[in-house]
Amino acid sequence: MMKKDRYNEQILQALRIDGRISNLELADKVGLSPSACLRRVQELERTGVIKGYRAVFDNELLGNGFIAYVTVGLGEHTKGSQEAFEQAIIKADEVRECHNVTGTFEYILRVETENLKTYKTFHTDVLGTLPQVTTISTHVVMDSPKDERA
Repeated sequence: MMKKDRYNEQILQALRIDGRISNLELADKVGLSPSACLRRVQELERTGVIKGYRAVFDNELLGNGFIAYVTVGLGEHTKGSQEAFEQAIIKADEVRECHNVTGTFEYILRVETENLKTYKTFHTDVLGTLPQVTTISTHVVMDSPKDERA
């Protein structure tokens, strides 16, 4: 459990905005000495509060302009069925996120492809071939006015 204080909160907020901020700049921003700030960041990393750092890409510039959220229902609600589905999805490059959820379906996927045609190929050749899958519903992203993953 993270020690909740204003310094840790400010450190996390600053890193959320810019994960590449230098320790010197971060320390200045939160009002700590560079060594105290570094110790706090290292402790947040060691305890798993900070899981890692990543680069965020522009999907359209990379040729992945089509984004959809796909809900998937399984025919059997067994551990084996879920594990088999998850193993297949892990191998699918088009799937950027996979969440097991409650409700009328078992999974929500975030899928990114070049265009509608390549999504249809994914839908048919990947999702459509999984024996566990009984329902697929696609929700096409038209715009993302707020996306905190970026």
